[in-house]
Amino acid sequence: MKFKFFSILVVQCFVFKSYAQTATNDILFSVDGDPVYVSEFLRVYNKNLDLVQDESQKDVDEYLTLFTNYKLKLKEAKALGLNEKESYKRELDTYKKQLAKSYISDTKVTDALVEEAYERISHDVNANHILVRVDEEASPQDTLLAYNEILKLRERTMEEGFETVRKQVHNGKTIFGEELGYFTGFKMVYKFENAAFNTPVGEISKPFRTRFGYHIVKVFDKRKSRGERTVAHIMIGLNSTDDNGDPEIRINEIYKKIIQGEDFEALAKQFSEDKSSASKGGLLNPFSGGQLSAPEFEEKAFELENIGDVSQPFMTKFGWHIIKLYQKTPIAPFKILKPELEVKVKRDDRSKLIDEALYSKLKKQYHINEEQPVLDYFTSILNENYFRRTWSLPQDFTANKLLLKIGNKALSYNDFGQYLLKSQRSFQKREPFSVVVKKNYETFLNSSLVKYKEDNLEFENEDFAHVVNEYRDGLLLFDLMESTIWNAAKDSTEIQDFYNSHKANYYTPESINTLVASSSKQKPLKKVAKLLNEGLQIDQIKNLVNSNDNIEVIFTQGNMDANHQSIPKEYKFKKGLSKIYKHNSGYVLIQTKEIIPKSLKTFEEAKGLVISDYQEFKEAQWMKELRKKYKVVINADVLKEVRNEVKSKL
Repeated sequence: MKFKFFSILVVQCFVFKSYAQTATNDILFSVDGDPVYVSEFLRVYNKNLDLVQDESQKDVDEYLTLFTNYKLKLKEAKALGLNEKESYKRELDTYKKQLAKSYISDTKVTDALVEEAYERISHDVNANHILVRVDEEASPQDTLLAYNEILKLRERTMEEGFETVRKQVHNGKTIFGEELGYFTGFKMVYKFENAAFNTPVGEISKPFRTRFGYHIVKVFDKRKSRGERTVAHIMIGLNSTDDNGDPEIRINEIYKKIIQGEDFEALAKQFSEDKSSASKGGLLNPFSGGQLSAPEFEEKAFELENIGDVSQPFMTKFGWHIIKLYQKTPIAPFKILKPELEVKVKRDDRSKLIDEALYSKLKKQYHINEEQPVLDYFTSILNENYFRRTWSLPQDFTANKLLLKIGNKALSYNDFGQYLLKSQRSFQKREPFSVVVKKNYETFLNSSLVKYKEDNLEFENEDFAHVVNEYRDGLLLFDLMESTIWNAAKDSTEIQDFYNSHKANYYTPESINTLVASSSKQKPLKKVAKLLNEGLQIDQIKNLVNSNDNIEVIFTQGNMDANHQSIPKEYKFKKGLSKIYKHNSGYVLIQTKEIIPKSLKTFEEAKGLVISDYQEFKEAQWMKELRKKYKVVINADVLKEVRNEVKSKL
């Protein structure tokens, strides 16, 4: 599937397309005689205004160039017949079906489930459970045995205590007695979540069934969600690339400087090895419970009570950390979370309730009688071969007789007969033939209703039609770029030749092998400079300027280029000992041992960048060819009016 690439393509190429208005609209430009109307251009321009990162793209003329390029590419894609490819048609059809779900579902049921979900994620439940395993497709006898077993266990828990029984009966095979701890909405299957949230604290639920079997759950506590935390951190990796000694010792040195009153953010900028946050003083994006892949980090963050509190050093699988609390945020308001919750609800077991509501709505819309038609004929033609998956329709099968109508579509006996043929491939419980037919008919009817709605939605709903067109063109453009530019850029010979002719673009920057001494004061660094001039080693200098209780100077050493966080912008590479520079709210002293000149990256080292550059180069050449192939005519007078209209609204 190409869905995950599509959003990138949208931003890069502005592929959103809307229906052109009537021919009475002014034509802004044409591509090989095909008109593009002002209405379409302005709609696309305004729709993508918030997506652009380059301010120049807000300029009408700059944007017109992008939009013209887009139209040229679409013209070429259709000329190549890419819109006739079966893979293209299949993917477009799949997308339409996925998109249609958001347009045809019952909004009242969805909204109620979303509101319930918000209430659930706003709280945590602490509970344990006992489960008697039984398969979803188990026989009635086995199902009854499991149900009776959970009833007996519940009676025992009422007399002996839930935890006592839970620990005794757990065998990890047929009966499970598990501690669950705190959990919130969406962390368990929906039926289990319902039981846990609907059972009062201190009580034991009645038996309930999920796809795993029969459960009882005891609720120990319910609390409001802890919300989000915003923290900054300083991290020293477990496998630090710099030769700075034991990570635990280094993190404790930094911690002592914080305790001594030095600025957390300045220390993060100088020493944190989390490059994504170091330049921001260690600041991380907000997170909530269960969101991080490092539980220890999360717990330490939620333990901090007051804004500005700093943790002691602690270790996760990523390294050693110190964190500082910046903000405590409760669960976001419902309006903000609603879109996200709606997506989750539709992916969850809750979606079955939405589906049932949809089928009911479609039956009413298309006037389908709730009573099933007489299905005795289909019951009469089934036999034991159905359960052996070898059943076939009889030779005298009544194929053309009308079964039902959905809108203007007639479904015949043959349509349902073919469905029965396919359904025997799935595992079937041995049930009376009349039950098999009724169940299959209900499924057949529901799927037929949805398909009819999907097939006609593009004609019933203008907004849906617009979005489908956006994707139709975007997918087509993706296929064109893939076949013309991206796949072509995989030619190793062409890429190697491009590298050879553009070597000046692929040099590593000049760097230094250096030692950087950092302190919040100048005086300790003057002492360090004197000791370095005397030829003392780093470990000796550390012992003379620092103590167990007082860290005055932190040393960083290794290869660094001019953009390294420890190097001041004004420092010019020069061997030997530098003056003391003010840097990152502190001071640094630099001892450069060696200047490493810039060097040409090998082809393998630069390959990723070379491929990217080559694709840009090839696309630029290709666009020149398309402009020669397809004549673009711009209506200058209309363009002037468009400029004025856009200017008046900016």
